[in-house]
Amino acid sequence: MWLPLVSIILPAYNCEKYIAASVESILAQVYDNFELIVVNDGSTDNTAAVLSSISDQRLRILNNDGNKGLIYSLNRAIDESKGEFIARMDADDIAVNDRIEKQVHWLLHHPATSAVATCIRIIDEYGNEKGDWALDRKTFTASAIKKVMPRENCLAHPTMMVRGSVLKMYKYSAQQKNIEDYDLWLRMLGDGLVIDKIPQALLYYREHASSVTSKYLRSQNPFLKNYYCKKLFLAGRAKKGSFERKVALMMMRDRVMAFVKSVKQRLT
Repeated sequence: MWLPLVSIILPAYNCEKYIAASVESILAQVYDNFELIVVNDGSTDNTAAVLSSISDQRLRILNNDGNKGLIYSLNRAIDESKGEFIARMDADDIAVNDRIEKQVHWLLHHPATSAVATCIRIIDEYGNEKGDWALDRKTFTASAIKKVMPRENCLAHPTMMVRGSVLKMYKYSAQQKNIEDYDLWLRMLGDGLVIDKIPQALLYYREHASSVTSKYLRSQNPFLKNYYCKKLFLAGRAKKGSFERKVALMMMRDRVMAFVKSVKQRLT
């Protein structure tokens, strides 16, 4: 029985416009010992038809019974994964063709690392490059990541590759909707796990009007969301050390910033 070293998990919901390019960027990787698990989360457009038109033995398509949400889809894919390493991918992004190879190499040669991200290059809905994410480029060592994380998330979720044993143990919290990745990294770092980053842009991160991130930023006060994320994270910590104290301090800062932002919004 063939067991892939890497399982790549890709949740998909109403993404007919971009899903083929995203999947093909994975299937075209120079490293090929992987399975690609796409979870179709009850899409009502042509996403299912596009996926069924792609023929590759490494591709596994799981269909949810209706729209269950991102966290459910991610955890389902994690449960189904067979690889020693689990990589994330989004349905509207494009992976550089040596992304998986470089992340596998990193984890094989850095046994103390539990997860490794990469930098991103931002593109628009047409694939035109828009530049880099400044914070992403400033935090590319394990120490820098741990230092910044109590304040804000400096990791692009769809770039991550995590050791399967770790991700199967932690999973995503259903309580942390729209900020599930930040909560996961906080829990891992709080337990002393190492998260690294390859300082190269190995993923084209697409920003467009219908993306989950764009919708979230338009409708939410991000400081308030960070506040509640950290509050839930801290509530679940049996032992609170220096990392948790730093998170608590930044949580109060978020509360103040959320109030200031809400006042500005009401005045404009």
